[in-house]
Amino acid sequence: MTNRKQRKVVVIGGVALGAGAAAKVRREDEQAEIILIERGPYVSFANCGLPYYLSGVIENREALLLHTPESLRNRFNIDVRVLQEAVHIDRTKQVVHVRNLSTGESYNQPYDKLVLAMGADPVIPPIPGIDLNGIFQVRTVSDVDFIRSWMNDSDVRRAVVIGAGFIGLETVENLVQAGLHVTLVEKAPQILPSFDAEMTSLLLNQLKAMGVEVILSDGIESFQGDVQATSVNLESGRTIAADMFIVGIGVRPNTKLAYEAGLELSSNGALRLNRFLQTNDPNIYGGGDMAEIVHLVDGEKRWIPLAGPANKQARIIGLNICGKKVEFHGAQGTSIVGIGDVVLGMTGLSEQTAKQMKIPHMVSYNTLGHHASYYPGALDVTIKLVFDPTTGHLLGGQVTGHEGVDKRLDVLATAIYNEMTVSELTELDLAYAPPFSSAKDPIIMAGMVAENLLNGAAVSVYTPDALGDDNILLLDVRGNDEVANGVLSGAKHIPLDQLRQRVNELDQNRPMIVYCRIGQRSYFASRFLRGHGFHKVYTLNGGYVVQQMRATVKAALPVEELV
Repeated sequence: MTNRKQRKVVVIGGVALGAGAAAKVRREDEQAEIILIERGPYVSFANCGLPYYLSGVIENREALLLHTPESLRNRFNIDVRVLQEAVHIDRTKQVVHVRNLSTGESYNQPYDKLVLAMGADPVIPPIPGIDLNGIFQVRTVSDVDFIRSWMNDSDVRRAVVIGAGFIGLETVENLVQAGLHVTLVEKAPQILPSFDAEMTSLLLNQLKAMGVEVILSDGIESFQGDVQATSVNLESGRTIAADMFIVGIGVRPNTKLAYEAGLELSSNGALRLNRFLQTNDPNIYGGGDMAEIVHLVDGEKRWIPLAGPANKQARIIGLNICGKKVEFHGAQGTSIVGIGDVVLGMTGLSEQTAKQMKIPHMVSYNTLGHHASYYPGALDVTIKLVFDPTTGHLLGGQVTGHEGVDKRLDVLATAIYNEMTVSELTELDLAYAPPFSSAKDPIIMAGMVAENLLNGAAVSVYTPDALGDDNILLLDVRGNDEVANGVLSGAKHIPLDQLRQRVNELDQNRPMIVYCRIGQRSYFASRFLRGHGFHKVYTLNGGYVVQQMRATVKAALPVEELV
């Protein structure tokens, strides 16, 4: 056996990245000395599951603790030191200065390889009253312990959740399930600001059905109370009284230690890494919520604080510390959230991001039942695709509905990862039986809709007034039973199955926008009309369904936002 120096690996921070990297090093090197330093009391917990413990959906608190210091020690021989904080890194001497938070004592911990896994810190703005009792975050096990204790010991009936991101929405749902009346406040003009606004409409409706008041485009001015917060003042001048307040307005990379050690950061404060997840110091690795990631769609480096990439990075860091040369290629921001029975997910670039980045793109919508329409219980799934207008390559996708959303989202995520085009979506061989899908799965149909727009078989507009022409005819080709529930203002109604007999009612020289419920029948109508000499025919992208989605989001804004 060849003798070699024992590898000393120090990991700062636990949870997904830190604990995962430490465990992977052990699986690769049984002789390594592995030390994990964590400033909190818990080393590996399911932070994504924290909101569900508030309502009791996750009943057993211990289920949140994926590993304890004892279990990591017993299973992997990792020296776990909780309630200890790394305060300085001496890169020249390869030493970490550590403070024991229980005793106040300090010591120096040498390393051969160092892993930075400190994650992100919550954004806590200097709002007057922010330090009052009764104001919480949902970031750690200790946070939800405090909230549960507050709910049990106090007469909590009303709660205000500030911030409508993933954790904020999941917290709202679980507080409602716990019997509280909840108000949700978001400074942005929509919930889930990373999504395209219209795709959030089903979630908005669901929150309303749950009795949640949603306040958009309004920020926090101050909290009121003596010892305990009793109300919050909004920037609009409104005051909301409550018994408990949850603040979740965002996070920022926890890179102070890295910065002070002279490690390179990106412009947004995230840790800069190479493709092997090394910093500018080859002996120091990093990843997770504190580091930037290459976005797989456009190759740009972005900050994408999600659990999926962190777990994959942990494995790669462990391999590379032990002598491998494995690259981390990046991520594309695949994420999903469910509130009540409504689900919304996205992958790749949103339309708004493509616009901000000035990336050429086209957009399509398709709505179809999550399984065969003739099989009982089919529920709508709406798919939005963002794709390159020249090549047809997928840039992003968003899916919303009640059932089957995750299945379609994962197909889109895989397609984007493999640089597929919308035309290639139409050729996928996906599982079909009536209880599970249609012979043409919603993904396949979404590809066909996008392909028709790409090759000019259909020419679409987003809104009825998109062309800015008062002479435009808006033609509704839905059935009589459908228009009884509402039509777009000024539309002429001719059901598709009557269009051949009534085509003489239409002026060939007048520009026309055709719409139906989801876009399929309007496509059929546009092809028919073009075949009969109507040359200025457009379809309404996504049909009546998407127009209603837009109207829902618009109606949720304050009056001043609508002017």
